[in-house]
Amino acid sequence: MAKPKRSLPATRWPTRTEAQNSLVFTPTQVGSFQSLTRSWVPAMVPWRATEEGEVTPEVLEWYGRLADGQPGVLVVEATGVRDVPSGPLLRVGDDRFIPGLQELVRTVREHSAGRTRLVIQILDFLPIRRRPERHRYLLEFLIITQAHREAMGGTADESAIREQLVRLDDAALQKVLSPREWEALNYGYRERVGDLHIKTIRELPKVLPDLFAAAAQRTRQAGFDGVELHMAHAYTLASFLSALNQRDDGYGTSLTGRQRLPLEVLKAVRARVGKDWTVGCRILGDEVVKGGSTIEDACSHALALAKGGVDYISVSKGGKFEDARQPAVGQAVYPYTGASGEECMPTVTHFKHPFGRNLHLSHSIRKTLRKGGHLIPVIGAGGVGTHELAEKALREGDCDLVGAARQSLADPDWWLKVQEGRGEEVRRCIYTNYCEGLDQKHRQVTCQLWDRSMETPDANGEIRLSSDGKRRLNAPPWKR
Repeated sequence: MAKPKRSLPATRWPTRTEAQNSLVFTPTQVGSFQSLTRSWVPAMVPWRATEEGEVTPEVLEWYGRLADGQPGVLVVEATGVRDVPSGPLLRVGDDRFIPGLQELVRTVREHSAGRTRLVIQILDFLPIRRRPERHRYLLEFLIITQAHREAMGGTADESAIREQLVRLDDAALQKVLSPREWEALNYGYRERVGDLHIKTIRELPKVLPDLFAAAAQRTRQAGFDGVELHMAHAYTLASFLSALNQRDDGYGTSLTGRQRLPLEVLKAVRARVGKDWTVGCRILGDEVVKGGSTIEDACSHALALAKGGVDYISVSKGGKFEDARQPAVGQAVYPYTGASGEECMPTVTHFKHPFGRNLHLSHSIRKTLRKGGHLIPVIGAGGVGTHELAEKALREGDCDLVGAARQSLADPDWWLKVQEGRGEEVRRCIYTNYCEGLDQKHRQVTCQLWDRSMETPDANGEIRLSSDGKRRLNAPPWKR
């Protein structure tokens, strides 16, 4: 049961002069480019691409609208490095995706008047299947082994074994199935980086560096200012970095083993795009799962990546499969539904003080990097929705740029409103994760606050609705 919702804390918005003189609105160098301000919009997946991973008019509208607020840096959603079916998510695994991404770059340049730097986040993910129906899993999907035969009396008749398994109650069935088989039945089958019996998993170290390098090269061709290697949450490179990675082939077990493939990917990317283009990484400051990586691991990862030539470190938290809620039959497990997911995107329904909750992680990583002589910028995030908190984070050394995803979704113009001394006009995120709930269901992501302005048309004079016709598709315009 959700805890009672709490009111947003009061804040004092700066005057125009105060804002202009604040750290938030000072420039800073991020690798090869200069960000005009220290405002950062992290990657968010809006579910607006085609099923083939192509840019659509809705994708252009999404990023154009975020660029209206002229954040210093805008990061494009997690984009797949493989050219494989992955639903309405952007891809960059083939040259045919370049023209659409070029149009995306042009759109952001136009909407931000050239003031926003554009970075694209690229990632790899392992196969995952939906939770099956019990009967179908046992009668069709389960691979019958000698262990099953012995448990069912030694019969060699596979059909008979399956029928016997179907008749077992859950308690008895759990004793017969292996832990991974039981998980596949109740959560859906999911590959892991430690599944060395699977050829494609064994060969990840041979395959991924070139896949990421080729994808990064395409994004540079498309005109982006930089690329962000996604090494956080439940994705492949994050799983290699995880303390849960116990591969025994030199790519797991120890800190150096776990860092090996991510560093090889970074090296390959850098070799392909050159030293004069920004390459950053997003990592976890804490996995928040039993046996997972902690801030100490994250600090080690950040140091290794800095030595490897990364231009910035963006810090997140949690969002893992290991503690995810059981999905309904026919649905896939979602890695932001457990405690680690709540810590990744803290809300007023789960925490008394979710605001800036994760900044201590970026603070520790930044402090470790500085101690090691590395001056690359660190991006902090997690419940930042006011200029007051953003400024405090910068002044106290929590980060060098401040990430605000949900607040920027609620009001894409908020950075510009604050900069112009009109902070009282900011539409403040209420941190209930309505948007994240839509993401779970793979629906077009919107904000519940947008629907309060259904009478206000977009810049083109109309109000576009989501594909289900129930929600406003884009943030209402700011009448300056």
